[in-house]
Amino acid sequence: MFTISLCMIVRDEEESIGRCLSTVCDLVDEIIIVDTGSTDRTKEIALTYGAKLFDFTWEDDFSAARNYAFAQAKMTYIFWLDADDVLLEADRQGLAALKAMDPFDYDSVSMPYQLKVDERGEPVHSLRRNRLVRRTSNFIWHGAVHEFLAVTGKILHSEIAITHQKLKPYTDQNLQIYLKRKEKGDVFDPRDQFYFANELFDHARYEEAALQYELFLDEGLGWIEDQILACSKQAECYAYLKQPEKQIQSLTRALAIDLPRAEICCRMGAFFEEKLDFLKAIYWYRQATLLERPQSSMAKVDESAWTWLPHLQLCYCYDRIGEKRKAKIHHDMAKLYYPTHPSVLYNEAYFASLKELDAVEQSMELR
Repeated sequence: MFTISLCMIVRDEEESIGRCLSTVCDLVDEIIIVDTGSTDRTKEIALTYGAKLFDFTWEDDFSAARNYAFAQAKMTYIFWLDADDVLLEADRQGLAALKAMDPFDYDSVSMPYQLKVDERGEPVHSLRRNRLVRRTSNFIWHGAVHEFLAVTGKILHSEIAITHQKLKPYTDQNLQIYLKRKEKGDVFDPRDQFYFANELFDHARYEEAALQYELFLDEGLGWIEDQILACSKQAECYAYLKQPEKQIQSLTRALAIDLPRAEICCRMGAFFEEKLDFLKAIYWYRQATLLERPQSSMAKVDESAWTWLPHLQLCYCYDRIGEKRKAKIHHDMAKLYYPTHPSVLYNEAYFASLKELDAVEQSMELR
């Protein structure tokens, strides 16, 4: 059985750090907590879980803090979490089983990161991150903001999920770091260009975000999945800015980058649905239902676009053009994926009422 160092960087996380550590403390062999300036009870709570505490002067660089945390680890493997992450029971069992594997010769283990779940606990938005890495591989974190861990070698893509359960409100910390770097004249690499645009978008600075996405896309140097997401986000910017021509241009641009993604097809469908052009909307929603997921296992995924959402919208669109049989077929498909969704429940009642109406009309004809 290999040993694990849990490495975390924290600041003012008294509301969440205990919850996080309680789900993992018995599965790791040491806990490394690097504090970047807490003024609350974060350190005190961490100590109750046997953590080793280290102070680190914050310098607007998440990678620097994470690399410092990794440097303190002593065990065979390093596992990293944020304070608002947890392992649910099934994933705790999965990590325990993983730790018991013998032999275990992987350089890294990737795990799904469930950024948002619905009321059933099913993932809505998810992606993969390299979470467990061999300490002697000396992998390094890169990027001051939205940092990533560069790994090589033999990688295991596990199904042990990390669930994000944020309690603290979002701040503009990341945006301010980017703005300071821009003011200093720093040259952004493609990844920073993309994430800077995302920060502008998340803070409703849509004109600036659309321009930043354009700069990123024009260079054509970023990861394909980031390019496709940039097209989608830029289209959202133009939707907020009431510029439909540019909105559809951004969406179609994504189709030239790589094979269609269900997320883009659903946005194309929504674009035409809003214009009441139901035949075009139907075309794009149907494409979403026919696609196979891309091979890239690390991409961010909107699970709804690959499962119930296009069927739900096809139900609506077919009903609007009077093709109720097809509408019912897609309602049934959406119901298979998400039987408790409010729109699915509404449509279930709607189709039940149509049956009752048909029965009444048939009865009247018999009379």
